[in-house]
Amino acid sequence: MGEYVALKRGGPDSMKGLCPFHDEKSPSFHVRPNHGLFHCFGCNEGGDVYAFLQKIEHIGFVEAVEQMADRLNYRINYEGGGTSVQRDRGTRSRLVAANAAAHEFYVERLRGPDATVARKYLTERNFDEAAWTQFGCGYAPDGWDVLTKHLLNRGFDFKELEAAGLSRQGRRGPIDRFHRRLLWPIRNLGGDVIGFGARKLFEDDTMPGKYVNTPETLLYKKSQVLFGLEHAKREIAKGHQAVVVEGYTDVMAMHLAGVKTAVAACGTAFGDDHLAILRRLLMDDNFWRGEIIFTFDGDAAGQAAALKAFLGDQKVAGQTYVVVSPDGQDPCEMRQHSGDAALRDMVARREPLFDFALRQEIAKREDSRTRALTYDSQVEVMRWAVPIVAQIKDHGLRKRYATQLAEWTGWQDPQLVYRRVDEEARKLRGAAAAPPTRTPRAEQSGVVPSQSAARPDPRDPVLRSQRQALAAGLQYPEIAGPAFDALEADAFTHPAYIAVRVLMAEAGGASAGLSGADWVGTISELTDDLTLRALISELASEPLPVKTTADIPRFITGVLANAQAVLVGRQIAELKSRLHRVSSVDEPETYMALFADLVALEQYRKSLLEQAMGNNEFGAA
Repeated sequence: MGEYVALKRGGPDSMKGLCPFHDEKSPSFHVRPNHGLFHCFGCNEGGDVYAFLQKIEHIGFVEAVEQMADRLNYRINYEGGGTSVQRDRGTRSRLVAANAAAHEFYVERLRGPDATVARKYLTERNFDEAAWTQFGCGYAPDGWDVLTKHLLNRGFDFKELEAAGLSRQGRRGPIDRFHRRLLWPIRNLGGDVIGFGARKLFEDDTMPGKYVNTPETLLYKKSQVLFGLEHAKREIAKGHQAVVVEGYTDVMAMHLAGVKTAVAACGTAFGDDHLAILRRLLMDDNFWRGEIIFTFDGDAAGQAAALKAFLGDQKVAGQTYVVVSPDGQDPCEMRQHSGDAALRDMVARREPLFDFALRQEIAKREDSRTRALTYDSQVEVMRWAVPIVAQIKDHGLRKRYATQLAEWTGWQDPQLVYRRVDEEARKLRGAAAAPPTRTPRAEQSGVVPSQSAARPDPRDPVLRSQRQALAAGLQYPEIAGPAFDALEADAFTHPAYIAVRVLMAEAGGASAGLSGADWVGTISELTDDLTLRALISELASEPLPVKTTADIPRFITGVLANAQAVLVGRQIAELKSRLHRVSSVDEPETYMALFADLVALEQYRKSLLEQAMGNNEFGAA
């Protein structure tokens, strides 16, 4: 984490710096090296090193694990993917290395004398050598096995090259997959080359299709990658906008024109998995605040693609836009003919995708002479549009679209449209509002962790000892151990603290043998409540008020004793109340039994307070 954040010592086993996930002037980002955890007390981001890499690099969990493995030169063996990936030399790192070596080879060949046609293709589209370099363009040379022989000489074997999608078995032995084609590297979010897209250049090219991509491999899943995302991901996350285009040269044109959020699907239609990738980049503080702009050719096929994208994008219909380029030009052609500013202006003129889709539906049903809808056509449009408008979560936006629907179709009663949309929206909410399932353990404890209260104030002096006790149990379970496990949930008074204590018990308690990120992760996985997860991360990373590491055991002993003493104090108060209600004359046995319990509890509380005295120097309650 120190490679991304300038960290300074913030206490024993604690480093702090300015948070990379939000703007701040004073450091609230804390790292606990020995615990393997981080937490920002400003924006509540937290977790282990994998969570940090996922957030900072905009990659998935698997990519984060693989990135750490590569950094440590640690070999990961994959199972269940076929014999080609179960072998030691067929693991992901070898396939990544093979693709990297192939890319290096292709880039070098683009500068050779046999790549004249490929360079001409790029220069004719206003892409200079700097642009080729920026996007890693390359050239697959003539010859059946030029690349294959090159990589075999580099120490790779054919099975690895086949598993990486670089070579295949020909009639007379191993051959290259690509021949005489202009290539673009396709990268994952971590920046590794995982495949290639290849463009036809010669009429006598016998490979099928103008564009051919790497086949599905362990690394390359076409439905889960977007070309240009490694260039665009930071701008997408920063600007909360993504522009989806159709081709590799369109992405290049957009970025060179200043639209640095452009991406494209690779060898397949833009689908739900692609949308999920962009949503993760466009999310901020757990709510949606971004926009996706689809850019399509102005021809019939482009308009059909826009409608298809809309119909598959109901969850964010209100934040999805479309740009249909004029005269059937794609962004690359527009830049050639009209310059960079034309692309920026085109994106600026985006219109809501619902508006576009509604106009298309109306146009299909309009009377050719009157350019108006008949009553039957109005009903057809309503049947199509009402369920779509109802899925827009924002009430104000939903009402605006309902108004627009009534106006554009010429429906005489707008109130009827509102009612129809609201009825459909209530049906959708009803279907989604199933009550949460309460686990047996949660039932027994009387607390449902998934329904915890709001985050408690960390500065509340009344709750300080409770907070410190939980922090001690989360950060140092090996020290807190049985003493913490003896601290019942009744010792905590805030609902969120109670819920965390219940989760810790469900995870096996401080004596379970877990520690660090494993211990904290096990607890967090027991709840889906984001507030509780954030609180667990916060408590696990919060610096304890000690001066040196040697003070930690004494502090934990004192703070746990103090929390137990507070609980015993409440029990003493309850017992005294019961004694006041019992007559020593009428119920002497009951009275004496309660009195004996009171004496025992007072002695126990005294011993606890003596243990807690050593904690006062640390500023605990």
